[in-house]
Amino acid sequence: MSDVLDLPDQYDVHPITKVVRGPKRASYDRKLVHGIIDDALICHVGTMVNGRPTMIPTAHWRVGERIYIHGASKNRILGAIAEGADACLCITHLDGLVMARSAFHHSANYRSVVIYGKGEVVSDDAGKMEHSRLFMEKLEPGRWDTIREPNKQELKATMFLGFDLNEVSAKVRAGDPVDDDEDYDLPVWAGVLPCQNVWGTPIDDAKVDPGFVGKGKKPE
Repeated sequence: MSDVLDLPDQYDVHPITKVVRGPKRASYDRKLVHGIIDDALICHVGTMVNGRPTMIPTAHWRVGERIYIHGASKNRILGAIAEGADACLCITHLDGLVMARSAFHHSANYRSVVIYGKGEVVSDDAGKMEHSRLFMEKLEPGRWDTIREPNKQELKATMFLGFDLNEVSAKVRAGDPVDDDEDYDLPVWAGVLPCQNVWGTPIDDAKVDPGFVGKGKKPE
């Protein structure tokens, strides 16, 4: 993804982004935030709709200092954000379960980002087409050049929203469990159960052209 040059290494800390619980795990490092966003395919987007909190999971991609999402033009959550409702986006990677000697100190190793802000609609067809391309290229680099591009009706039916990476914080935990001193002698295993996402072998569509059977690209 594109990066904006000549920016500070750290994001500014705002009252809404200051991590109060577990501040030692907090980070406002720009490269770390970008990496957590780019390594994920799904974020959760929350806002208020008709006075009630509402949230959806959706795919996302980053361009410089903006994160983008898209969905149906008539989606009520995207519509509320398009009309000016404040939004919150959350991304989390689970890296492992932290198994301690006491129930209280069990935890998880994770990387997360929380973003606050207002969404800006991408309204022109050229912009929508470009973001369609960027989204496809995140899913599978090079795929855009092999598929049919969205037509005008499909672009009309899709809303694209961009959010500035301004009010942002990251939170990360890594490493071993931290037990109470008196618990280290307990006769119980402790450590980390690693967790990772792995792409499986591609499964051909039942209607795929015979010339493309077995040619899905992931994994590499």
